[in-house]
Amino acid sequence: MSNSIIDHTFKNQSFSDQKLPAKEYDNCIFLSCDFSNTDMSVVTFLECRFENCNFGSVMMKETSFQEVVFLECKMLGIDFSACNDFMFSVEFDHCNMNYASFQGSAVKNTMFKSCSLKEVDFIDTNLTGSVFNDCDLSKAIFENTIAEKVDFRTAKNFTIDPELNKLKKAKFSKSGVLGILAKYDLIIE
Repeated sequence: MSNSIIDHTFKNQSFSDQKLPAKEYDNCIFLSCDFSNTDMSVVTFLECRFENCNFGSVMMKETSFQEVVFLECKMLGIDFSACNDFMFSVEFDHCNMNYASFQGSAVKNTMFKSCSLKEVDFIDTNLTGSVFNDCDLSKAIFENTIAEKVDFRTAKNFTIDPELNKLKKAKFSKSGVLGILAKYDLIIE
């Protein structure tokens, strides 16, 4: 297969236990594909869309995602911190991303919509301008996180220590403020 694949749709394909064959995928669509245990290292995805795909135990060392959408994907435990930060631009919609890691990454202006983000690692992550729309952030770890201008208004189950994170101009709902006051063990009625 050549180094680039352009304008192609992959449907119900298994890439499991393989190295992806091309170095660059441009404007491709992946429908119900299995990427479990796939090596996506040093691969570039430009303006691609992944729908209902499984990314269990995928390897993404220096993988580039530019204007990529993930819709209803299973992305448990993915280490996004290994991805290439240069022009990293993604959107996650209705994805299960529990136990993923963005540690030390630049994930600016990212839309997380109706995602499960339980126990996700956001330590040392730059989330500036991102939106957590109707996301479950139970036990997600925020430490030394830049969360300036982040919209948490419809997010739930998060705990963020304002003394350990940068929250300037971050947006919270009135009920969500409890998530930034949790460490003080206050009774608010």
